[in-house]
Amino acid sequence: MSETNSAATAATPAEAAPHRYTAAMAADIEARWQDFWDAEGTYAAPNTKGDLAGDPELAAQPKKFIMDMFPYPSGAGLHVGHPLGYIATDVYARFQRMTGHNVLHTLGFDAFGLPAEQYAVQTGTHPRVSTEANIENMKAQLRRLGLGHDKRRSFATIDPDYYKWTQWIFLQIFNSWYDHEARRARPISELIAQFESGERAVPGQTRGWHELNHAERADVLGEFRLAYASDAPVNWCPGLGTVLANEEVTADGRSERGNYPVFKAKLRQWNMRITAYADRLLEDLEELDWPEAIKLQQRNWIGRSEGARVDFPIDGEHITVFTTRPDTLFGATYMVLAPEHPLVEKFTPAAWPEGTHEVWTGGHATPAEAVAAYRAQAASKSDVERQAEAKDKTGVFTGAFATNPVNGEKVPVFIADYVLMGYGTGAIMAVPAHDSRDFAFARAFELPMRCVVEPSDDRGTDPSTWDDAFVSYDARIVNSSGADDLTLDGLGVVEAKARITEWLERKGIGEGTVNFRLRDWLFSRQRYWGEPFPIVYDEDGVAHALPESMLPLELPEVEDYSPRTFDPDDADTQPETPLSRNEEWVDVTLDLGDGPKKYRRETNTMPNWAGSCWYELRYLDPHNSEQLVDPEIERYWMGPRQGMPHGGVDLYVGGAEHAVLHLLYARFWSKVLYDLGHVSSAEPFHKLFNQGMIQAYVYRDSRGIAVPAAEVEERDGAYYYQGEKVSRLLGKMGKSLKNAVTPDEICAEYGADTLRLYEMAMGPLDVSRPWDTRAVVGQFRLLQRLWRNIVDETTGEVTVSDAEPDEETLRALHKAIDGVRGDLEGMRFNTAIAKVTELNNHLTKAGGAVPRPVAESLVLMVAPLAPHIAEELWRKLGRTGSVVHQDFPVADPAYVVDESVTCVVQIKGKVKARLEVPPTISEEELEKVALADEKVVAALGGAGIRKVIVRAPKLVNIVPA
Repeated sequence: MSETNSAATAATPAEAAPHRYTAAMAADIEARWQDFWDAEGTYAAPNTKGDLAGDPELAAQPKKFIMDMFPYPSGAGLHVGHPLGYIATDVYARFQRMTGHNVLHTLGFDAFGLPAEQYAVQTGTHPRVSTEANIENMKAQLRRLGLGHDKRRSFATIDPDYYKWTQWIFLQIFNSWYDHEARRARPISELIAQFESGERAVPGQTRGWHELNHAERADVLGEFRLAYASDAPVNWCPGLGTVLANEEVTADGRSERGNYPVFKAKLRQWNMRITAYADRLLEDLEELDWPEAIKLQQRNWIGRSEGARVDFPIDGEHITVFTTRPDTLFGATYMVLAPEHPLVEKFTPAAWPEGTHEVWTGGHATPAEAVAAYRAQAASKSDVERQAEAKDKTGVFTGAFATNPVNGEKVPVFIADYVLMGYGTGAIMAVPAHDSRDFAFARAFELPMRCVVEPSDDRGTDPSTWDDAFVSYDARIVNSSGADDLTLDGLGVVEAKARITEWLERKGIGEGTVNFRLRDWLFSRQRYWGEPFPIVYDEDGVAHALPESMLPLELPEVEDYSPRTFDPDDADTQPETPLSRNEEWVDVTLDLGDGPKKYRRETNTMPNWAGSCWYELRYLDPHNSEQLVDPEIERYWMGPRQGMPHGGVDLYVGGAEHAVLHLLYARFWSKVLYDLGHVSSAEPFHKLFNQGMIQAYVYRDSRGIAVPAAEVEERDGAYYYQGEKVSRLLGKMGKSLKNAVTPDEICAEYGADTLRLYEMAMGPLDVSRPWDTRAVVGQFRLLQRLWRNIVDETTGEVTVSDAEPDEETLRALHKAIDGVRGDLEGMRFNTAIAKVTELNNHLTKAGGAVPRPVAESLVLMVAPLAPHIAEELWRKLGRTGSVVHQDFPVADPAYVVDESVTCVVQIKGKVKARLEVPPTISEEELEKVALADEKVVAALGGAGIRKVIVRAPKLVNIVPA
């Protein structure tokens, strides 16, 4: 909101205080020290070897690798909400340097992806041009904040020298398979050797490996590779002209970016077999220092469930289902397949069986018509929509019946959109009496229900009289006896599961198994602005990996980089990639080791997540052209160590919105690289911290359109824009909401150190908080008082004295040192600033010259938080060298403990006296002192004492008789 703030301009005329700390002085100080840091390489973190090796003494110190989540260089630039995490990691990194650590802290740019491409399509500017301009603008904004990054290590994912290694990692994954017995990835060459020797039978083949042709072998290997192409159901977004991963589709079945409808389609796409790592991704979470809420989201997304696979015979074959409740098999009265299930067409008869319920047919004349119509309807919904608990259950009978294997009953087979092809086997046995969704479906389609789990309430055992299913994991099984002496009656759930699973395995019609909600990662995008796949196809359509000598495969310069988009609501469309229109690049003759041959390049590109799956490793060894990362350097910064059994980055700070997507993908890539021996760290990020969000008020007019927040006026508790009353609501900050405040504005009015202090002082780092420009001045005044305590505003001379500090000041100093040190270590930056402020105020009130040791300690405490003014004052105090590598002050324990503390004495819960006692007083001594106090004696009035409760040194509670 608009206002005039004169705090940055001194109330006293400038000529009377020419050396006052003002915005202009702050700007001068900050620019000079930023230049100094760059020129001196102040933040250069030495490696133990290679081109970034440096001071061996510094490299020998304990190390800390501190990271921010990759920023995306937006054309809008930064607003004040963006740097919150960057300032926090900078403060923490500076503190770690001052406590004897070799600190790696740098920042790169995640620059491929949809936003740059969409901007390029709109403006006609090549995405590389606009992206590189955005990066330069963002670098300038970040530099102005005084962030202590090792700039030698910075890069952008669009640099060919970087994405060469993204492509190389893809090929490592492509050329690997997961050995479930060894529980690790192995080179595909080892699997081929097993096939060749006969040690391993070729699955799905009666012929041996040597009898298969080139294409057949490729198909077999495709079932094992960790990166593979397949025809699979995908999320097709015509409005964007690309397919999307499940994680990029909203709960409303629309694209996260652009809010376009998303449809199910079947396309040939690249996938990552992340499901092979599901168990390890779950297990290794336990050793990570992450917020429990993030761990829970990952556990839920992976979705591990134990149960059994069961075969239901049908027309000489079988439908396999996965169930977590095999103990309820006797209660299965129908089956449901996902609409996309490949067996649907195979078992759908030409006509409805005699006696088919009309409600089962959907009003269609034949099963084929019913199935086709329902499939089209289901294709328009996302997986999230299909799994939502809708009141009205939809589906249609296929016309086929399967057999329940435990009792021989014929059960109708339906298709319904609440069953997903991507989960389990894409088929379920429906037990409507004991599953709420099945119950609702059975009611809608007039299907039978059978109670097989004895209700613990008074509802009885006839499900037709129930209002909902009875679901229990702690009850007796009933009505569950069949042929072959199989009976579960009277057993508890756990025992019944074990018995039925053993019976299924003995009969060869099922087995105990584990299932996961996690799906393989869809890795193709029909975009231009992404990493090209290092893959070519021969005339038989077989995929070949490019040799490392041909990397990087650079993204070609094209005039038309727009994907072909369609009517957002037209599901009957197919992707057309921008690269496919560049025939000179697509059709090539290459020698891959067996002579020159014609090939066709892959015309999809990698998703924007690819570059951020491994960037922490490139920070370690950014100029290495021969290796992904030197093993010794990787072990030094990220190897396993005490308390970090999987290794990883010491501290990773970023938003909670990356709980699944980025973090899960990066963990997967790390594990593959670990298995193949390229890295020593099986996890990328050991400690994760989620910063909160800086919010801002959004003002909207009567039409609901956001108006410029800076031009809104407040009158009598209401808000007005150009004379019209507007509404106010706290929300996100952003250019589109017209409430963005840029860091440049605040730096110009107060200086970067003030902005840093304000953002850190607003509240706990992990809590969202509202921005208030009017409150920034409070931190500016703190810096002005700090300056005045050391520098004369009239002469510019240092005013500190060489006198010894008095007892009270020593206690204030060492308490502050002790508190600030603990707060900075614990990332409690708001309370650290409060303690600095308290000490600074003490010195101001004390009057006179500040003793030099106190002034120097105060400057060093401020240095991580407000580094520019700290550097300037340190130099004015006659010290040489940067504060960055000075030792952080250490508190003297003798001064941290209070000389005396106030003890409250209560009688019947009411305070009757306050005693000043030594902090080390014993409970026995404190009781004697309290009972002898004249106010306590008077309050008791001669009454006896029933009980005395002592909590030394601060409380005595007396209970009279």
